Amino acid sequence: MTEGQIIKALSGFYYVRAEDTVYRCRGRGVFRKKGIHPLVGDYVNFDINDPNEGYITEVKPRKNELMRPPVANIDQAIIVSSSVKPEFNPLLLDRFLVLIEYKSIKPIIFITKADAASPEEKKILEKYQKEYKQIGYHVEWFSTRDPKEITYLFDLFKNKISVVAGQSGVGKSSLLNALNPSLFIKTDDISESLGRGKHTTRHVELVEVGDGLVADTPGFSSLDFNEINMQDLADCFPEMRSRKGKCKFRGCLHDREPKCAIKEAVELGKIKTYRYEHYLSFLNEIQTRKPRY
Repeated sequence: MTEGQIIKALSGFYYVRAEDTVYRCRGRGVFRKKGIHPLVGDYVNFDINDPNEGYITEVKPRKNELMRPPVANIDQAIIVSSSVKPEFNPLLLDRFLVLIEYKSIKPIIFITKADAASPEEKKILEKYQKEYKQIGYHVEWFSTRDPKEITYLFDLFKNKISVVAGQSGVGKSSLLNALNPSLFIKTDDISESLGRGKHTTRHVELVEVGDGLVADTPGFSSLDFNEINMQDLADCFPEMRSRKGKCKFRGCLHDREPKCAIKEAVELGKIKTYRYEHYLSFLNEIQTRKPRY
């Protein structure tokens, strides 16, 4: 029996790293019967039956998991937003943040293509950067043309399993290529008509970046909240999470209820209006979604 970690899943095979060797493994048929689906990032036990090949016999308990992309045991999520092409979108950024917060994963925000922003655009972005930092988020500017920035970012990945996520075309693959040029991850140009890039990542794989492991993931044009309940949504906004116990009514959804601490904080400018509006939009989305059977 050998212990290892799945670093890639492709065409029904799981590639498990144990020390300095990678073994190509299949999962036991009993996994399907029990509804167990090994994920990239899983720690597993496996039997070796041929040189560099084996069968996974056990999937160890996970501390967290994402199903889109399918990755487990994540320490942090690098959420990539671009300054331009596509332009910075705080609503979409908050969708990513909510999903990451719900999974209790630490988010780090990267704003790419900083060198391409006009002075006016950069002024607006600096305002958002300041406000997200005030909430408690780690926010970084990033340009692949600046070697000093690339060197600085290595420490963020050290001894961590990270997932890289963001809208198509924001520069996720370019970011990873800059951090580890040996990856040669394919990137496509932005479609001028759609303002988004083509999906260039075909599978999830943990790759070495800055003494850590990173999963490159496809970009998403939409994200849903199917797993999140109305009562859990406020917990995914740190500035609301710290205040929600101060509302007069237990179970307050911070919408139409009177004497709500969240709405009071918005009126006093302690919670940004756009963040609260995003919360209400997400709340309505959850309230009106069709039941799943």
